[in-house]
Amino acid sequence: MLLALAACGGGGGDAGSGAAATAAEAESTVAAVPAQSSCAIPDFAAAALATVNQRRAAGATCGGRGSFAAAAPLRWSALLAEASAAHSADMATKNYFSHTSADGRTMTDRVNATDYAWASLGENIAAGYADIERVVDGWMRSDGHCANLMNPAFDEMGLACVQGAASSAYGNYWTQNLALKR
Repeated sequence: MLLALAACGGGGGDAGSGAAATAAEAESTVAAVPAQSSCAIPDFAAAALATVNQRRAAGATCGGRGSFAAAAPLRWSALLAEASAAHSADMATKNYFSHTSADGRTMTDRVNATDYAWASLGENIAAGYADIERVVDGWMRSDGHCANLMNPAFDEMGLACVQGAASSAYGNYWTQNLALKR
């Protein structure tokens, strides 16, 4: 299976630390994610949030990006998920893999299009992973992705997975947007 990763940095700021949300807590705080943005993974938003928050609660060493103490749990943002879904769908439909959309838009452009009020942003993308655990594992093995996931300044996230066509270079296209809400 061919796997690909890329990451963009986020902004600074301080956020408190806290325990990771359980899957049950996450389910009560997230809206349902459309099937076309979840690779048909059941309870996608709750599972994604629980998996990411479990990693944040454990702390991590992100290679050249340094060591990160446990970070506060993230909240789900429907607007960040919307921006993530749009980018994953664009990559899947047009069969490319990049932080820059085929029409030249950036992460900032895509998030701004949702009217999300942010103070700092980060983005992780991946392709080829079958499920949430594997994509997060992949991100944790990549210095830049790991640093985005562990950034204590971020307080919200959205994630999407879109299946490409049978002829696409990768099976699933993943986009995660992380932000500090303004």
